[in-house]
Amino acid sequence: MRLQDRVAIITGSGTGIGKAIALTFAAEGAVVVLAARTLSKLEEVAEDIKAKGGRARAVQADISDEKQVQNMVAQTLDEYGRIDILVNNSAAPGTAPANVVDMVLDNWKRTVDVNLTGTMLCCREVLKSMIPRKGGNIVNISSVAGITGHPALSDYSATKWGIIGLTQTLAIEVGEYNIRVNSISPAATNSERFVGSVRRMARDLGITYEEMMGKILQSYSLKRIAGASEIATAAVFLASDDSSAITGQNLVVSCGFHMLQPNEIR
Repeated sequence: MRLQDRVAIITGSGTGIGKAIALTFAAEGAVVVLAARTLSKLEEVAEDIKAKGGRARAVQADISDEKQVQNMVAQTLDEYGRIDILVNNSAAPGTAPANVVDMVLDNWKRTVDVNLTGTMLCCREVLKSMIPRKGGNIVNISSVAGITGHPALSDYSATKWGIIGLTQTLAIEVGEYNIRVNSISPAATNSERFVGSVRRMARDLGITYEEMMGKILQSYSLKRIAGASEIATAAVFLASDDSSAITGQNLVVSCGFHMLQPNEIR
């Protein structure tokens, strides 16, 4: 097992990509601390992990709140004595699509508070214990929206660009302490939320779901959407010794979305 007995905090781990990462880390032998705002979902994932013989604990935390982040880290250290891995997956999806000229400041601030400030806070607090131990690993979840502009999603895109910049900066700052920092940029992930979004777009355009998916997949060189488990596998790679010489990098896991310019959907 590639993560045997390593203690990992995974934020946003109650659903979607975060849940897949938590389940995969646990299967690789990690002790998983699940963190998010909705405790009930975290507890469901924790029970699933325990039922399979793994080790997990749920901690309720809104990562945009400094004190809640500090509490999350303190609880982990109190119970397990160390933190080996941090996966920053929690994210606000952004506001309803709006061009910058129409942006509501409170909506902008909420996205920045969760996606960028929250990621920084988690890194800052975990590094306070990693640096003295001279070891650790941080994986930040960015997005293809962090490597190319996305009209009407300026708040989300800007924060995901910021996460990549934070990743590269931290990798330089903490490398001397044997701490690696990398990021992953997924495109759309095959999930209930994604399917629901495609159905809504199809309905708005007056076309079938299959026709809508055909338009979307034109922008993916593999002509399919990645599953959450594929993002999780990439996270295991970056968190394990398999990537021991890799730091400050952004791994794009997108089924080839980044190779093509998105087609305008009408």
